[in-house]
Amino acid sequence: MQSRPMSRIGTIFSPYPHPPEQLRDAARAAEDAGVEELWLWEDCFRSSAWAAAAAALAVTDHLRIGVGISPFPLRNVAASAMEVATIERMFPGRLLPGFGHGVQDWMRQVGAKAASPLTLMREQLPALRELLAGKRVSTEGRYVRLRDVALDWPPATAPLVYAAAEGPKTLAAAGEAADGVVLDSRHTVDEVAAAVQTVQAARHAAGREGRADIVAYVLTAFGPDARERATASLSDRPDAADRVLAGSVSEVAEGVARFQAAGVDDVVLLPTDDVDLAAFFSAVGQVAVAVPDAGGVA
Repeated sequence: MQSRPMSRIGTIFSPYPHPPEQLRDAARAAEDAGVEELWLWEDCFRSSAWAAAAAALAVTDHLRIGVGISPFPLRNVAASAMEVATIERMFPGRLLPGFGHGVQDWMRQVGAKAASPLTLMREQLPALRELLAGKRVSTEGRYVRLRDVALDWPPATAPLVYAAAEGPKTLAAAGEAADGVVLDSRHTVDEVAAAVQTVQAARHAAGREGRADIVAYVLTAFGPDARERATASLSDRPDAADRVLAGSVSEVAEGVARFQAAGVDDVVLLPTDDVDLAAFFSAVGQVAVAVPDAGGVA
């Protein structure tokens, strides 16, 4: 299995304001700006995460692509393993695959809702990680049933497998079974720190060595009116300003350092919907350079 990446800064290509045909140019712009990671996600019924990830990797040379996340219920775990293994073999070390139980209304809409999303996660994650490690898997669970299944083309080195988590039970389940955890945006540093503690404690209680790799999305805006733009979607929160990063490159870098100090390994800056992506990615690249001077981790 791949070693846990060092502390880093990433950004996002959102499937909401941006159609799939814009991804290739966005990925090139992110790489040209010096961004290390570009994260995608798979919401119903927008874009395929795995097709998008492969396309972005194909048009770049060293940019890492994260999927945070793809819903577990949409695919059999063997199909998910095949998707990840195929991409990992073509672009070794550059895919960060993430999964979650999905939005329950959407899962119900497609006839894939699990009665127990936590059980589904606890069964899928170990099976997926074992398949990617090249093991032959037989298991008979509530949702995952495999009989002597092994990938013909497993990755040379299994990638870290991430899980999205929000509430305490899901955070604990992800800490137990995943290699890393993706935390959604709109949280304060203190809330993120508490989530990190829950994840790492669950990992330790499960007898697993090392730390889970923690990825946290943070809604971010640059420029003189940045705070207003960043907090516009959080008008119902009196502490909205504490849930975003906004301002100059140095101000955002200082905020990134606070999330790193709370235990986040990968601070992923989420742009507002109205932003010019190339300009935003350029600023993210500058933040990555400025973070060590702001007290972050190089």
